[in-house]
Amino acid sequence: MDTRLKKIAVSCDEYGHLVEVLLTLLRNRGYEPIYYGPHAGEESQDWPIVTKSAIDEVLQGNAEEAIVMCWTGTGCSIVANKMPGIRAALCLDAATARGAKEWNHANVLALSMRITSEVVLKEILDAWFDTPFSADAWNVAQIDYVNELDDHRASESPKGQ
Repeated sequence: MDTRLKKIAVSCDEYGHLVEVLLTLLRNRGYEPIYYGPHAGEESQDWPIVTKSAIDEVLQGNAEEAIVMCWTGTGCSIVANKMPGIRAALCLDAATARGAKEWNHANVLALSMRITSEVVLKEILDAWFDTPFSADAWNVAQIDYVNELDDHRASESPKGQ
């Protein structure tokens, strides 16, 4: 049995109660969070920067997944989805988290600091971590197509060159 803690990258642009609740819930589940963002009493940080830092941990293989947060969850999900190989899903409830994991093979969970309560956070995490990726052939073909879009985008030259 592998006794190493699984690493998960976490980011948030401002410190709030939900940050500490999330980090505690992750530790209780056996994860080692790699946190990017301010701590209690520190000033807010730029959401694109902290989000990219967390996503880089996933892309470099240092973390299995990431959970990114900002006030609405929209900005951090946009930044995450700019990175090839990342499928970030903004989840406001457990049903969306379950679907994002099963059908979309999401590897980044985006959360809203504004509307996610502790109770809803726990429900989202339960659904996220308890739901495997679908192995259904049709669904896998959809994910393969998404991956092809990433490959195509990565092979294009930057604009202006």
